[in-house]
Amino acid sequence: MSPDDGAVSIGALLLRLALGAMWLSHALMKIVVFTVPGFAAWLDGLGLPGFLAGPVLVLEIVGGTALILGVWPRLVAPILIPILAVAMWTHLPNGWLFTNTGGGWEYPAYLIVASIAQALIGDGAWAARRTPSLGALRRAIPV
Repeated sequence: MSPDDGAVSIGALLLRLALGAMWLSHALMKIVVFTVPGFAAWLDGLGLPGFLAGPVLVLEIVGGTALILGVWPRLVAPILIPILAVAMWTHLPNGWLFTNTGGGWEYPAYLIVASIAQALIGDGAWAARRTPSLGALRRAIPV
């Protein structure tokens, strides 16, 4: 174990906690501020199925909680990327800066990169359930 291994593990933990907190805060914002029916109507207005509001919120809450607790974070972070990709797509017309009216696409793009980084660098310190290796996942899933 090199001296840098501990620093990488703590860095992955900090990234994991930040991503998890972001997912939970955004889910709560949709529930408390916009309401679930309001979020569904917003999705409909974009031409996306409004019935996806519930599953998206569940994914955000479960995924954010899993990241914070360290439950398979290397797998959870990239699984949530499609939600970020849609968020980025919805903000593309507003320009780059998130401070633009309607919010720009810089923040979702950054979170996509952060999620990829989490998947690449690992679960981090104090993970409750470490992500199995790809080989272990393949053996666990009957094909």
